[in-house]
Amino acid sequence: MAAPTGAPLGALRGAVDLAPLVARSTQPPAAPGQPPAPPRPAADGGDAAAVVFDAGDTDFASVVELSRTVPVIVALVAEWSTPSRELVPVLATAVRALNGRMALAVVDTDASPQLAAAFQAQSVPTVAAVLAGRPLSLFAGAATAEQVAPLLEQVLELAAQNGVSGSIGDAPVPAADEPEPEPPLPPHHAEAYEAIDRQDYAEAARHFRLAIAQNPRDTAAVAALAQVELLERLGDVDPGAARAAAAADPKDVAAQLTVADLDISGGHVEDAFSRLLDVVARTAGDERTAARERLLAYFEIVGTDDPRVTAARRRLTALLY
Repeated sequence: MAAPTGAPLGALRGAVDLAPLVARSTQPPAAPGQPPAPPRPAADGGDAAAVVFDAGDTDFASVVELSRTVPVIVALVAEWSTPSRELVPVLATAVRALNGRMALAVVDTDASPQLAAAFQAQSVPTVAAVLAGRPLSLFAGAATAEQVAPLLEQVLELAAQNGVSGSIGDAPVPAADEPEPEPPLPPHHAEAYEAIDRQDYAEAARHFRLAIAQNPRDTAAVAALAQVELLERLGDVDPGAARAAAAADPKDVAAQLTVADLDISGGHVEDAFSRLLDVVARTAGDERTAARERLLAYFEIVGTDDPRVTAARRRLTALLY
């Protein structure tokens, strides 16, 4: 199994909301007050509790909604891929053994190109997780049952840390200490998250800026603003076209910034940092400033205490001074 990539198993900072993908779904919206349509049981024997099921571009909203109750492992596979055919039963067995505390969504990348692009699947199989509506890269390639089981336990631990600890159907949930009640959000934060729910990222950004103006030390608002601005920038981006443009002209700074956004949104933190640091190294003036400011925003998204941020900040300082 390839080394896990993307956000570290310890925090969801650095993961990006999948709302733009859900918004692009061609599935008709549910009636007000009605939940999304349930996922389809997997063709290879998904159980009645829908612990293992197929998902695609048109119904991924139900996966995102389910991820607010249990973590959902997303297996991006292809029928023609032998490693994919071997990995799905391994994942299904490991997920079913968790007694409803986790689900597995199997995605055929040929039939669901939007999902393949959203999860930055460069090869199949690629495995990710969705926790509370946010994606987390796990690994690409084949894996054994012995490798998968401890990784899924880590996902469960991270899910619990982020308040995702329910179960599917009547499966029992392990007893846990009653969590402390969450303190109420500051007014501008509350308004911003309501705007995010409406996918009005410009309004959300406005409220986070107001929160920062009131309290410049509001680090949560600073990080949230960086994420919202990222979502807003990626709203109409075609990932394939953006990557082709950046590859065709490495000197096109705007194209490099867009691909860096795609990388950071997919959890490819080191790739995003390296791309922008290379831009800083070979540019000057406004172009260098744009790359530097984008990097600083990424540092907030990933978390300033992350070792990858520390290393990138050190290189940025060396390039600038």
